Amino acid sequence: MQNNEIQPSFLIQKVYTKDVSFETINSPACFKEQWNPSSDFNIDINTTKINNENFELDLTITVTTKNNETNVYIAEVTQSGIFTITGMSEEQIDSVLNTYCANTLFPYAKRIIDSSIIKGGFLPLNLAPINFDAIYLQKKSSPKREH
Repeated sequence: MQNNEIQPSFLIQKVYTKDVSFETINSPACFKEQWNPSSDFNIDINTTKINNENFELDLTITVTTKNNETNVYIAEVTQSGIFTITGMSEEQIDSVLNTYCANTLFPYAKRIIDSSIIKGGFLPLNLAPINFDAIYLQKKSSPKREH
Protein backbone atom coordinates (compact mmCIF):
# COMPACT_ATOMS: atom_id res chain seq x y z
CA MET A 1 0.00 0.00 0.00
CA GLN A 2 1.28 3.45 -0.88
CA ASN A 3 1.56 6.16 1.76
CA ASN A 4 -0.66 8.59 -0.18
CA GLU A 5 -3.57 6.14 -0.37
CA ILE A 6 -6.59 7.28 1.64
CA GLN A 7 -8.07 4.61 3.87
CA PRO A 8 -11.85 4.23 3.65
CA SER A 9 -13.56 5.98 6.54
CA PHE A 10 -17.09 6.81 7.59
CA LEU A 11 -18.27 9.25 10.24
CA ILE A 12 -21.72 10.38 11.34
CA GLN A 13 -21.55 14.16 11.69
CA LYS A 14 -25.16 14.96 12.55
CA VAL A 15 -28.58 13.30 12.76
CA TYR A 16 -31.61 15.60 12.71
CA THR A 17 -35.30 15.80 11.89
CA LYS A 18 -35.88 17.95 8.83
CA ASP A 19 -39.68 17.75 8.58
CA VAL A 20 -42.60 16.15 10.43
CA SER A 21 -46.29 16.23 9.62
CA PHE A 22 -49.37 14.47 10.90
CA GLU A 23 -52.86 15.00 9.57
CA THR A 24 -56.04 13.47 10.95
CA ILE A 25 -58.66 13.19 8.25
CA ASN A 26 -62.40 13.08 8.93
CA SER A 27 -62.18 13.67 12.67
CA PRO A 28 -63.96 13.25 15.01
CA ALA A 29 -66.10 10.81 12.99
CA CYS A 30 -63.11 8.53 12.38
CA PHE A 31 -62.87 7.83 16.14
CA LYS A 32 -66.45 6.56 16.35
CA GLU A 33 -66.11 3.83 13.70
CA GLN A 34 -65.14 0.20 14.24
CA TRP A 35 -61.35 0.09 13.83
CA ASN A 36 -60.30 -2.04 10.84
CA PRO A 37 -57.20 -0.24 9.53
CA SER A 38 -54.99 -0.78 6.51
CA SER A 39 -51.80 1.20 6.00
CA ASP A 40 -49.67 2.06 3.00
CA PHE A 41 -46.00 2.86 3.49
CA ASN A 42 -43.78 4.87 1.20
CA ILE A 43 -40.02 5.25 1.64
CA ASP A 44 -37.94 7.78 -0.24
CA ILE A 45 -34.18 8.34 -0.01
CA ASN A 46 -32.49 11.45 -1.36
CA THR A 47 -28.80 12.20 -1.16
CA THR A 48 -27.01 15.50 -1.60
CA LYS A 49 -23.27 15.95 -2.00
CA ILE A 50 -22.25 18.86 0.24
CA ASN A 51 -18.57 18.71 -0.76
CA ASN A 52 -16.03 16.02 -1.66
CA GLU A 53 -16.27 14.31 1.72
CA ASN A 54 -19.63 15.31 3.22
CA PHE A 55 -23.05 14.08 2.18
CA GLU A 56 -26.57 14.68 3.39
CA LEU A 57 -29.12 11.88 3.30
CA ASP A 58 -32.86 12.50 3.68
CA LEU A 59 -34.96 9.47 4.60
CA THR A 60 -38.67 10.21 4.16
CA ILE A 61 -41.26 7.78 5.46
CA THR A 62 -44.94 8.36 4.72
CA VAL A 63 -47.71 6.30 6.31
CA THR A 64 -51.26 6.63 5.00
CA THR A 65 -53.86 4.73 6.99
CA LYS A 66 -57.41 3.96 5.97
CA ASN A 67 -60.23 2.55 8.04
CA ASN A 68 -62.85 0.69 6.02
CA GLU A 69 -61.51 2.33 2.82
CA THR A 70 -61.74 5.87 4.23
CA ASN A 71 -58.53 7.84 4.79
CA VAL A 72 -57.97 8.39 8.51
CA TYR A 73 -54.48 9.85 8.84
CA ILE A 74 -51.24 10.64 7.06
CA ALA A 75 -47.99 10.68 9.02
CA GLU A 76 -44.72 11.73 7.40
CA VAL A 77 -41.20 12.37 8.61
CA THR A 78 -38.00 13.34 6.86
CA GLN A 79 -35.11 12.23 9.02
CA SER A 80 -31.75 13.51 7.84
CA GLY A 81 -28.10 13.01 8.51
CA ILE A 82 -24.77 14.47 7.49
CA PHE A 83 -22.07 11.88 6.89
CA THR A 84 -18.36 12.18 6.12
CA ILE A 85 -17.16 9.47 3.76
CA THR A 86 -13.59 9.28 2.45
CA GLY A 87 -11.40 6.81 0.59
CA MET A 88 -14.24 5.23 -1.39
CA SER A 89 -15.28 5.22 -5.02
CA GLU A 90 -18.46 7.02 -6.11
CA GLU A 91 -20.22 3.66 -6.39
CA GLN A 92 -19.14 2.65 -2.88
CA ILE A 93 -20.27 6.01 -1.48
CA ASP A 94 -23.66 5.61 -3.18
CA SER A 95 -24.02 2.15 -1.66
CA VAL A 96 -23.00 3.30 1.85
CA LEU A 97 -25.41 6.25 1.73
CA ASN A 98 -28.39 4.22 0.51
CA THR A 99 -27.85 1.25 2.81
CA TYR A 100 -25.81 1.89 5.95
CA CYS A 101 -26.75 5.56 6.35
CA ALA A 102 -30.44 4.86 5.68
CA ASN A 103 -30.31 2.06 8.28
CA THR A 104 -28.74 4.51 10.73
CA LEU A 105 -31.58 7.03 10.28
CA PHE A 106 -34.48 4.55 10.26
CA PRO A 107 -34.86 4.09 14.06
CA TYR A 108 -35.11 7.86 14.53
CA ALA A 109 -37.75 8.16 11.79
CA LYS A 110 -39.67 5.18 13.14
CA ARG A 111 -39.79 6.67 16.64
CA ILE A 112 -41.16 9.97 15.32
CA ILE A 113 -43.80 8.25 13.15
CA ASP A 114 -44.92 6.10 16.10
CA SER A 115 -45.06 9.09 18.44
CA SER A 116 -47.06 11.17 15.94
CA ILE A 117 -49.61 8.41 15.43
CA ILE A 118 -50.08 7.85 19.17
CA LYS A 119 -50.35 11.59 19.88
CA GLY A 120 -52.91 11.76 17.07
CA GLY A 121 -55.14 9.47 19.12
CA PHE A 122 -54.55 6.23 17.21
CA LEU A 123 -53.11 2.85 18.06
CA PRO A 124 -49.37 2.52 17.41
CA LEU A 125 -48.10 0.81 14.28
CA ASN A 126 -45.43 -1.82 14.35
CA LEU A 127 -43.10 -0.67 11.60
CA ALA A 128 -40.97 -3.68 10.72
CA PRO A 129 -37.27 -3.26 10.01
CA ILE A 130 -36.56 -2.29 6.41
CA ASN A 131 -34.04 -4.08 4.23
CA PHE A 132 -32.34 -1.06 2.69
CA ASP A 133 -29.78 -3.34 1.01
CA ALA A 134 -32.57 -5.03 -0.97
CA ILE A 135 -34.18 -1.68 -1.83
CA TYR A 136 -30.83 -0.37 -3.07
CA LEU A 137 -30.13 -3.47 -5.17
CA GLN A 138 -33.61 -3.30 -6.67
CA LYS A 139 -33.14 0.39 -7.47
CA LYS A 140 -29.77 -0.30 -9.09
CA SER A 141 -31.12 -3.17 -11.21
CA SER A 142 -34.27 -1.34 -12.36
CA PRO A 143 -34.01 0.20 -15.81
CA LYS A 144 -33.90 3.98 -15.64
CA ARG A 145 -36.91 5.74 -17.11
CA GLU A 146 -36.44 8.59 -19.52
CA HIS A 147 -38.73 11.60 -19.22
